[in-house]
Amino acid sequence: MSAYAIYRLPHADRATLIQQTEGEPSEYQLCSELNGKRGFVVAPFQVTVQQPILLIRPDVVNFLEVRGEGQEVRDMSTAEYSLTSHLSPLTSSYAIDFANYHAQLETGLFRKIVLARCVDEASEEPIDPMELFRRACMLYPRMFISLVSTPKSGVWLTATPEILLEGKGSNWRTIALAGTMKLAGDQLIGEGETVCWPTKDIQEQRIVTTYIAECLEQFTGDFHEEGPRTVRAANLVHLRSDFTFSLQDCQHLGDLLHVLHPTPAVCGLPKRETFNFIIQNEHSPRRYYSGFMGMLDPVGDTHLYVSLRCMNIEGNHYHLYAGGGLLKDSILEQEWQETEAKLETMRRCIAIKKM
Repeated sequence: MSAYAIYRLPHADRATLIQQTEGEPSEYQLCSELNGKRGFVVAPFQVTVQQPILLIRPDVVNFLEVRGEGQEVRDMSTAEYSLTSHLSPLTSSYAIDFANYHAQLETGLFRKIVLARCVDEASEEPIDPMELFRRACMLYPRMFISLVSTPKSGVWLTATPEILLEGKGSNWRTIALAGTMKLAGDQLIGEGETVCWPTKDIQEQRIVTTYIAECLEQFTGDFHEEGPRTVRAANLVHLRSDFTFSLQDCQHLGDLLHVLHPTPAVCGLPKRETFNFIIQNEHSPRRYYSGFMGMLDPVGDTHLYVSLRCMNIEGNHYHLYAGGGLLKDSILEQEWQETEAKLETMRRCIAIKKM
């Protein structure tokens, strides 16, 4: 097997396994090169020759059953974790990056910019990647779960709530997702209905929503926005607005992806200026974190998600990634704690003792 991807859609009871049996995945340097293409896409935050957009050809497609949502929720409540030892102190590199990024916000150069970090974890013995995928499916019924392995990218596990582009025929949708709060106590019983959002998160979500609307206006005059509303992803909640729209030509989805990616949810505004600043200044190269992945099919179902809450698997070593959006009134300690909460998503998959 040259390359494979297995993914499970939110609330689904089966996963789809895609295998490329010969040769290596096709490589591209621009999203627009995906026009008319079909396959499983693995795209990085920054495209380079060493880190290209990959397209896994679906030579073989199989479907695997996973346990239903009710069983997943019961397992989540009874599982045992060893997470306390993973709570990490605020690092100097993150503090340096925060000060650097925040200075740009205070001068008004940027309206928003996303700061990410990478943390290395290890297990006593290597955990089979398919077992990690299974654990993620059990723990996170609300998320898009994917496991990808290619010679170029290595092995990546992702559990993400953020749709980049999804649809079929003339009916399509995307979302604007921003703002993060951690649930605790009785809040864990519901979907976060009692959360009261601070101004910073509301402003951040509005920035992302405005950007998505401006992107869609370039491709269609027929789109509708709903929200924002609070949505739950594991023990976190986010603010989400939904966009539904129509497309007359599905052979140019790559052009739309070129405009959408990266969204302000993982980059910032102005888009090009914040993207370049991140590439030049962030301590931890993002690689395939905050890119996107999923099935692309101009004549069938397309499911593409932003690669959040992810890790790169190398034997018994795991490189975990997380980030958060900074605004002018952001506070260092609060932003650090937000990344810690997001890192917990992948840490659970590694540290869980009993399913």
